[in-house]
Amino acid sequence: MAVYTEVSEDEARALLHRLGLGELSSLRGIEGGIENTNYFASTPEGDWVLTLFERLTHAQLPFYLHLMKHLAQHGVPVPEPRAKPDGAPVPAGEDDLLHTVCGKPAALVNRLRGKSELHPGPAHCAAVGDMLARAHLAARDYDRHQPNLRGLAWWNETVPVVLPYLDESQATLIRGELAYQNHVAASSAYAALPRGAVHADLFRDNVMFEGTAEQPVLTGFFDFYFAGVDSWLFDLAVTLNDWAIDLASGATDAARTAALLDAYQAVRPLTDAERRLLPAMLRAGALRFWLSRLWDFHLPREASLLKPHDPRHFERVLRQRLAAPLTT
Repeated sequence: MAVYTEVSEDEARALLHRLGLGELSSLRGIEGGIENTNYFASTPEGDWVLTLFERLTHAQLPFYLHLMKHLAQHGVPVPEPRAKPDGAPVPAGEDDLLHTVCGKPAALVNRLRGKSELHPGPAHCAAVGDMLARAHLAARDYDRHQPNLRGLAWWNETVPVVLPYLDESQATLIRGELAYQNHVAASSAYAALPRGAVHADLFRDNVMFEGTAEQPVLTGFFDFYFAGVDSWLFDLAVTLNDWAIDLASGATDAARTAALLDAYQAVRPLTDAERRLLPAMLRAGALRFWLSRLWDFHLPREASLLKPHDPRHFERVLRQRLAAPLTT
Protein backbone atom coordinates (compact mmCIF):
# COMPACT_ATOMS: atom_id res chain seq x y z
CA MET A 1 0.00 0.00 0.00
CA ALA A 2 1.19 3.51 -0.78
CA VAL A 3 -0.05 6.91 -1.94
CA TYR A 4 0.51 7.76 -5.60
CA THR A 5 -2.68 9.79 -6.09
CA GLU A 6 -3.59 12.44 -3.53
CA VAL A 7 -7.28 12.19 -2.56
CA SER A 8 -8.85 15.27 -1.01
CA GLU A 9 -11.37 15.07 1.79
CA ASP A 10 -14.00 16.49 -0.59
CA GLU A 11 -13.40 13.68 -3.09
CA ALA A 12 -13.54 11.00 -0.39
CA ARG A 13 -16.62 12.61 1.16
CA ALA A 14 -18.43 12.54 -2.19
CA LEU A 15 -17.86 8.79 -2.59
CA LEU A 16 -18.98 8.03 0.96
CA HIS A 17 -22.16 10.03 0.42
CA ARG A 18 -22.88 8.15 -2.82
CA LEU A 19 -22.53 4.87 -0.93
CA GLY A 20 -24.78 5.99 1.91
CA LEU A 21 -22.08 5.83 4.58
CA GLY A 22 -22.56 9.21 6.18
CA GLU A 23 -20.14 12.04 6.85
CA LEU A 24 -16.36 11.61 6.60
CA SER A 25 -14.74 12.01 10.01
CA SER A 26 -11.11 11.21 9.11
CA LEU A 27 -8.97 10.37 6.09
CA ARG A 28 -5.37 9.14 6.31
CA GLY A 29 -2.97 7.83 3.67
CA ILE A 30 -1.51 4.37 4.30
CA GLU A 31 2.24 3.85 4.10
CA GLY A 32 3.60 0.51 2.91
CA GLY A 33 3.11 -1.77 -0.07
CA ILE A 34 3.88 -0.78 -3.63
CA GLU A 35 0.97 -1.15 -6.03
CA ASN A 36 -2.00 1.10 -5.24
CA THR A 37 -3.05 4.27 -3.44
CA ASN A 38 -4.69 3.47 -0.11
CA TYR A 39 -6.41 5.52 2.58
CA PHE A 40 -8.11 4.76 5.86
CA ALA A 41 -11.47 6.54 6.02
CA SER A 42 -13.87 6.72 8.96
CA THR A 43 -17.56 7.63 9.15
CA PRO A 44 -20.26 7.11 11.78
CA GLU A 45 -21.09 3.89 9.90
CA GLY A 46 -17.64 2.37 10.45
CA ASP A 47 -14.02 2.26 9.32
CA TRP A 48 -13.09 1.71 5.70
CA VAL A 49 -10.17 1.28 3.33
CA LEU A 50 -10.32 3.32 0.13
CA THR A 51 -8.13 1.98 -2.69
CA LEU A 52 -7.34 3.72 -5.97
CA PHE A 53 -5.85 1.33 -8.51
CA GLU A 54 -2.75 2.62 -10.25
CA ARG A 55 -2.07 -0.26 -12.65
CA LEU A 56 -5.18 -2.41 -12.77
CA THR A 57 -7.91 -1.23 -15.11
CA HIS A 58 -11.67 -0.88 -14.84
CA ALA A 59 -11.92 -3.98 -17.06
CA GLN A 60 -9.65 -6.12 -14.84
CA LEU A 61 -10.95 -5.12 -11.43
CA PRO A 62 -14.34 -6.85 -11.25
CA PHE A 63 -12.49 -10.19 -10.98
CA TYR A 64 -10.84 -9.14 -7.71
CA LEU A 65 -13.76 -7.31 -6.17
CA HIS A 66 -16.35 -9.98 -6.90
CA LEU A 67 -13.92 -12.68 -5.67
CA MET A 68 -13.74 -10.88 -2.33
CA LYS A 69 -17.51 -10.63 -2.18
CA HIS A 70 -17.85 -14.31 -3.13
CA LEU A 71 -15.45 -15.42 -0.39
CA ALA A 72 -17.11 -13.19 2.20
CA GLN A 73 -20.49 -14.68 1.34
CA HIS A 74 -19.00 -18.19 1.73
CA GLY A 75 -17.76 -17.58 5.27
CA VAL A 76 -14.14 -16.65 4.52
CA PRO A 77 -13.18 -13.53 6.53
CA VAL A 78 -12.14 -10.99 3.90
CA PRO A 79 -13.00 -7.31 3.39
CA GLU A 80 -16.28 -7.04 1.50
CA PRO A 81 -16.41 -4.32 -1.18
CA ARG A 82 -19.12 -1.75 -0.57
CA ALA A 83 -21.71 -1.75 -3.36
CA LYS A 84 -23.65 1.13 -4.80
CA PRO A 85 -27.15 1.44 -3.34
CA ASP A 86 -29.89 -0.45 -5.19
CA GLY A 87 -31.14 1.59 -8.11
CA ALA A 88 -28.14 3.94 -8.14
CA PRO A 89 -26.80 4.80 -11.61
CA VAL A 90 -23.74 2.85 -12.74
CA PRO A 91 -21.40 5.04 -14.83
CA ALA A 92 -19.65 3.60 -17.87
CA GLY A 93 -16.70 1.41 -16.91
CA GLU A 94 -17.96 0.76 -13.40
CA ASP A 95 -20.17 -1.91 -11.85
CA ASP A 96 -21.92 -2.20 -8.51
CA LEU A 97 -18.63 -2.74 -6.61
CA LEU A 98 -16.27 -0.65 -8.74
CA HIS A 99 -16.18 3.14 -8.43
CA THR A 100 -14.10 6.04 -9.77
CA VAL A 101 -12.18 8.57 -7.65
CA CYS A 102 -9.79 11.20 -9.05
CA GLY A 103 -10.25 9.60 -12.45
CA LYS A 104 -8.91 6.25 -11.16
CA PRO A 105 -10.80 3.00 -10.63
CA ALA A 106 -11.51 2.67 -6.92
CA ALA A 107 -13.03 0.40 -4.28
CA LEU A 108 -14.15 0.85 -0.70
CA VAL A 109 -14.02 -2.10 1.69
CA ASN A 110 -14.63 -2.53 5.41
CA ARG A 111 -11.51 -2.34 7.57
CA LEU A 112 -10.75 -5.63 9.31
CA ARG A 113 -10.39 -5.92 13.08
CA GLY A 114 -7.09 -6.81 14.70
CA LYS A 115 -3.52 -6.37 13.57
CA SER A 116 -0.91 -8.12 11.48
CA GLU A 117 1.46 -10.55 13.19
CA LEU A 118 4.94 -9.92 11.78
CA HIS A 119 6.61 -12.50 14.07
CA PRO A 120 4.28 -15.49 13.77
CA GLY A 121 4.52 -18.70 15.69
CA PRO A 122 3.20 -22.14 14.75
CA ALA A 123 -0.30 -21.27 16.00
CA HIS A 124 -0.53 -18.30 13.62
CA CYS A 125 0.73 -20.45 10.75
CA ALA A 126 -1.83 -23.14 11.51
CA ALA A 127 -4.63 -20.58 11.41
CA VAL A 128 -3.37 -19.29 8.05
CA GLY A 129 -3.07 -22.80 6.59
CA ASP A 130 -6.59 -23.70 7.68
CA MET A 131 -8.15 -20.54 6.26
CA LEU A 132 -6.17 -20.67 3.02
CA ALA A 133 -7.50 -24.17 2.32
CA ARG A 134 -11.03 -23.00 3.11
CA ALA A 135 -10.61 -20.07 0.74
CA HIS A 136 -9.45 -22.38 -2.06
CA LEU A 137 -12.45 -24.65 -1.60
CA ALA A 138 -14.84 -21.70 -1.31
CA ALA A 139 -13.61 -20.31 -4.64
CA ARG A 140 -14.25 -23.53 -6.57
CA ASP A 141 -17.56 -22.23 -7.91
CA TYR A 142 -16.37 -18.67 -8.53
CA ASP A 143 -17.28 -18.17 -12.18
CA ARG A 144 -15.07 -15.26 -13.24
CA HIS A 145 -11.69 -15.97 -14.80
CA GLN A 146 -8.52 -13.91 -14.98
CA PRO A 147 -4.97 -15.26 -15.18
CA ASN A 148 -2.34 -14.55 -12.58
CA LEU A 149 -0.97 -11.33 -14.08
CA ARG A 150 2.36 -11.87 -12.29
CA GLY A 151 2.69 -15.48 -13.47
CA LEU A 152 5.08 -17.21 -15.88
CA ALA A 153 4.36 -14.95 -18.86
CA TRP A 154 5.28 -11.89 -16.78
CA TRP A 155 8.44 -13.59 -15.50
CA ASN A 156 9.56 -14.25 -19.07
CA GLU A 157 8.94 -10.61 -20.00
CA THR A 158 10.57 -9.15 -16.88
CA VAL A 159 13.80 -11.13 -16.51
CA PRO A 160 15.44 -9.39 -19.53
CA VAL A 161 14.44 -6.00 -18.09
CA VAL A 162 16.10 -6.55 -14.71
CA LEU A 163 19.21 -8.42 -15.90
CA PRO A 164 21.28 -5.23 -16.37
CA TYR A 165 20.94 -4.55 -12.62
CA LEU A 166 22.30 -7.95 -11.53
CA ASP A 167 25.82 -9.22 -10.97
CA GLU A 168 27.06 -12.35 -12.76
CA SER A 169 26.04 -14.74 -9.98
CA GLN A 170 22.55 -13.28 -9.73
CA ALA A 171 22.09 -13.27 -13.51
CA THR A 172 23.11 -16.92 -13.73
CA LEU A 173 20.69 -17.84 -10.94
CA ILE A 174 17.72 -15.96 -12.39
CA ARG A 175 18.25 -17.25 -15.94
CA GLY A 176 18.60 -20.83 -14.71
CA GLU A 177 15.52 -20.62 -12.51
CA LEU A 178 13.41 -19.12 -15.28
CA ALA A 179 14.44 -21.95 -17.63
CA TYR A 180 13.56 -24.49 -14.94
CA GLN A 181 10.14 -22.95 -14.32
CA ASN A 182 9.34 -22.96 -18.04
CA HIS A 183 10.27 -26.66 -18.08
CA VAL A 184 8.03 -27.40 -15.08
CA ALA A 185 5.11 -25.47 -16.58
CA ALA A 186 5.30 -27.60 -19.74
CA SER A 187 5.05 -30.89 -17.81
CA SER A 188 2.02 -33.14 -17.50
CA ALA A 189 2.39 -33.13 -13.70
CA TYR A 190 2.02 -29.36 -13.64
CA ALA A 191 -1.04 -29.54 -15.92
CA ALA A 192 -2.64 -31.93 -13.42
CA LEU A 193 -2.39 -29.53 -10.47
CA PRO A 194 -5.76 -28.42 -9.02
CA ARG A 195 -6.35 -24.76 -9.69
CA GLY A 196 -8.77 -21.92 -9.23
CA ALA A 197 -8.88 -18.36 -7.94
CA VAL A 198 -5.94 -17.74 -5.58
CA HIS A 199 -4.73 -14.84 -3.42
CA ALA A 200 -1.11 -15.11 -4.68
CA ASP A 201 0.24 -12.55 -2.16
CA LEU A 202 -0.69 -13.90 1.29
CA PHE A 203 2.16 -12.38 3.28
CA ARG A 204 2.25 -11.65 7.01
CA ASP A 205 1.08 -8.09 6.51
CA ASN A 206 -2.02 -9.24 4.59
CA VAL A 207 -3.57 -11.20 7.47
CA MET A 208 -5.15 -9.85 10.65
CA PHE A 209 -5.38 -11.45 14.09
CA GLU A 210 -6.96 -10.89 17.46
CA GLY A 211 -6.47 -13.01 20.57
CA THR A 212 -3.14 -13.99 22.13
CA ALA A 213 0.15 -15.34 20.79
CA GLU A 214 -0.78 -18.77 22.17
CA GLN A 215 -4.39 -18.67 20.92
CA PRO A 216 -4.56 -16.31 17.96
CA VAL A 217 -7.87 -15.67 16.22
CA LEU A 218 -7.55 -14.99 12.50
CA THR A 219 -9.91 -12.13 11.64
CA GLY A 220 -9.26 -11.87 7.92
CA PHE A 221 -7.20 -11.94 4.74
CA PHE A 222 -6.95 -8.76 2.66
CA ASP A 223 -5.18 -7.16 -0.34
CA PHE A 224 -6.47 -9.46 -3.08
CA TYR A 225 -5.19 -7.30 -5.94
CA PHE A 226 -2.60 -9.84 -7.12
CA ALA A 227 -5.23 -12.59 -7.21
CA GLY A 228 -5.84 -14.66 -10.32
CA VAL A 229 -6.49 -18.17 -11.52
CA ASP A 230 -3.44 -20.32 -10.82
CA SER A 231 -2.59 -23.57 -9.09
CA TRP A 232 -3.59 -23.82 -5.45
CA LEU A 233 -0.10 -25.22 -4.84
CA PHE A 234 1.53 -22.00 -6.06
CA ASP A 235 -0.65 -20.02 -3.63
CA LEU A 236 0.36 -22.34 -0.79
CA ALA A 237 4.03 -22.03 -1.76
CA VAL A 238 3.90 -18.21 -1.79
CA THR A 239 2.37 -18.35 1.68
CA LEU A 240 4.96 -20.78 3.04
CA ASN A 241 7.76 -18.62 1.61
CA ASP A 242 6.75 -15.79 3.92
CA TRP A 243 5.11 -17.31 6.99
CA ALA A 244 7.40 -20.31 7.49
CA ILE A 245 10.92 -19.02 6.90
CA ASP A 246 13.59 -17.25 8.90
CA LEU A 247 13.52 -13.69 7.56
CA ALA A 248 17.22 -13.05 8.10
CA SER A 249 18.48 -16.06 6.14
CA GLY A 250 15.50 -17.21 4.07
CA ALA A 251 15.88 -20.72 5.54
CA THR A 252 12.89 -22.97 6.24
CA ASP A 253 11.47 -22.92 9.77
CA ALA A 254 10.49 -26.54 10.33
CA ALA A 255 7.92 -26.01 13.11
CA ARG A 256 6.02 -23.25 11.31
CA THR A 257 6.17 -25.14 8.00
CA ALA A 258 4.69 -28.26 9.59
CA ALA A 259 1.98 -26.27 11.36
CA LEU A 260 0.87 -24.50 8.19
CA LEU A 261 0.98 -27.59 5.97
CA ASP A 262 -0.76 -29.85 8.50
CA ALA A 263 -3.57 -27.35 9.04
CA TYR A 264 -4.01 -26.83 5.30
CA GLN A 265 -4.14 -30.58 4.62
CA ALA A 266 -6.62 -31.17 7.41
CA VAL A 267 -9.06 -29.20 5.23
CA ARG A 268 -7.75 -30.06 1.75
CA PRO A 269 -5.18 -32.86 1.48
CA LEU A 270 -2.56 -32.37 -1.23
CA THR A 271 -2.66 -34.65 -4.26
CA ASP A 272 0.33 -36.82 -5.19
CA ALA A 273 1.19 -34.40 -8.01
CA GLU A 274 1.13 -31.49 -5.57
CA ARG A 275 3.44 -33.28 -3.16
CA ARG A 276 5.93 -33.95 -5.95
CA LEU A 277 5.86 -30.40 -7.23
CA LEU A 278 5.86 -28.50 -3.92
CA PRO A 279 9.67 -27.92 -4.03
CA ALA A 280 9.35 -26.55 -7.59
CA MET A 281 6.48 -24.23 -6.62
CA LEU A 282 8.40 -22.96 -3.59
CA ARG A 283 11.16 -21.99 -6.02
CA ALA A 284 8.54 -20.43 -8.33
CA GLY A 285 7.13 -18.33 -5.51
CA ALA A 286 10.59 -17.09 -4.57
CA LEU A 287 11.40 -16.23 -8.20
CA ARG A 288 8.12 -14.34 -8.63
CA PHE A 289 8.74 -12.05 -5.66
CA TRP A 290 12.47 -11.62 -6.32
CA LEU A 291 11.53 -10.43 -9.80
CA SER A 292 8.79 -8.06 -8.69
CA ARG A 293 11.01 -6.56 -5.99
CA LEU A 294 13.84 -6.08 -8.49
CA TRP A 295 11.37 -4.36 -10.80
CA ASP A 296 10.02 -2.07 -8.09
CA PHE A 297 13.45 -1.31 -6.61
CA HIS A 298 15.27 -0.46 -9.83
CA LEU A 299 12.35 0.96 -11.83
CA PRO A 300 10.29 2.71 -9.15
CA ARG A 301 7.23 4.91 -9.59
CA GLU A 302 6.90 8.18 -7.72
CA ALA A 303 4.69 8.09 -4.62
CA SER A 304 4.26 10.39 -1.67
CA LEU A 305 4.42 7.41 0.72
CA LEU A 306 6.49 4.47 -0.51
CA LYS A 307 9.08 2.11 0.96
CA PRO A 308 10.34 -0.35 -1.67
CA HIS A 309 11.20 -3.84 -0.42
CA ASP A 310 14.74 -5.19 -0.54
CA PRO A 311 14.97 -7.60 -3.52
CA ARG A 312 17.84 -9.53 -1.93
CA HIS A 313 15.46 -11.13 0.57
CA PHE A 314 13.79 -13.35 -2.03
CA GLU A 315 17.12 -14.05 -3.70
CA ARG A 316 18.12 -15.60 -0.37
CA VAL A 317 14.83 -17.52 -0.19
CA LEU A 318 15.36 -18.91 -3.69
CA ARG A 319 18.91 -19.98 -2.90
CA GLN A 320 17.69 -21.72 0.26
CA ARG A 321 14.91 -23.51 -1.66
CA LEU A 322 17.54 -24.77 -4.12
CA ALA A 323 20.01 -25.82 -1.42
CA ALA A 324 17.50 -27.51 0.90
CA PRO A 325 14.33 -28.61 -0.97
CA LEU A 326 11.30 -29.23 1.24
CA THR A 327 10.02 -32.80 1.29
CA THR A 328 6.52 -33.85 2.42
